[in-house]
Amino acid sequence: MSRTTQGEREQLTRQPRARQDARRQVRRVSPDRYQAGARRTSAQPLAASWRPDLDEEERPSRRSRPRGLRGLIATYGWRVYALPVLVVVTALVVLNPIGGGDAANPDSPSDQAKGGTGADVGADISEVPTKPVDLNIPTADLPNGGTFTQTGTGEWTVLPGRTDRIGTAGEFYTYTIEVEDGIDPTPYGGNDAFASVVDYTLSEPRGWVASGQVSLQRVDGDEEPDIRISLATPDTVHSGDNCGFSIQYESSCWRNDQNRVYLNLARWVRGALAFGGDIVSYRQYAINHEIGHAFKKGHVGCAEEGGLAPVMMQQTFGVANNYVAQLNDGAGNSDPVQADGKTCKPNPWPNPQAQTGG
Repeated sequence: MSRTTQGEREQLTRQPRARQDARRQVRRVSPDRYQAGARRTSAQPLAASWRPDLDEEERPSRRSRPRGLRGLIATYGWRVYALPVLVVVTALVVLNPIGGGDAANPDSPSDQAKGGTGADVGADISEVPTKPVDLNIPTADLPNGGTFTQTGTGEWTVLPGRTDRIGTAGEFYTYTIEVEDGIDPTPYGGNDAFASVVDYTLSEPRGWVASGQVSLQRVDGDEEPDIRISLATPDTVHSGDNCGFSIQYESSCWRNDQNRVYLNLARWVRGALAFGGDIVSYRQYAINHEIGHAFKKGHVGCAEEGGLAPVMMQQTFGVANNYVAQLNDGAGNSDPVQADGKTCKPNPWPNPQAQTGG
């Protein structure tokens, strides 16, 4: 067995202590560790490389960057080319939102006024443009007169009664006569009087059946009619679900998706200025004009100076083309009434020549 001397034992004892002192020395943090520019060890945290103590000459030279379009391309790359495209697409979406307009919703209100020849039309609502229009039509104001109910319930009562078929040729239509609930019938002589005017007007020789293109029959509530001829309060007429109120004058309308003629109670009681107080003729005109839309007839203007106004002219607002033409501005009509200075005489009949047997 080998023996260790006293000196060797002291040397072995000192070696572990030396190694411990060395480890302690490694763990000790140098005061220069976080100084700017000092070498970072593996245990040293990240530090910014900004060196404010450098003289101007010592700072690295900054590479000049191109300006203008080249600078934008250098900075943003392909995004420079994509930005104009995104701007155009955004503008198109704002101006023509998805789902907006009548093309996206065929049952939404739209203008049925075609003007000109009165050719067939197939839109939902007859009298009002798609957008509000700024009008100055003195003959379109509601005349002074009797009182009327402003607001009803929005529900309808079908008046009882039937007629024989009126006319034997053309397309056959059935109709009911209805009154909105909540209306006071006193100002127009009662609901029976209202029904009598409708039936008489549609059976008159000067009416639509004289053309030979249509025939009519009134039915009661037990049958589903082709046309509902309805007396309605102004507030119900103005509703966006019905006629709307783009034209800020009282008017009636035909609503295609409801198969309903809306006869405005305010006009039924007071008439129109163009008719000069002839309330009976105005009521006959209102019936024939609106049911003409049900027969797919569009609006027309005055064709001959001093002649009888066509029944599909918007005589509620006047019989002068210069006035009626305002109703077509901005309405998207393919053949609007022209402001040519012609003025006609009021006329309630689609076939007034039948009056004299001509």
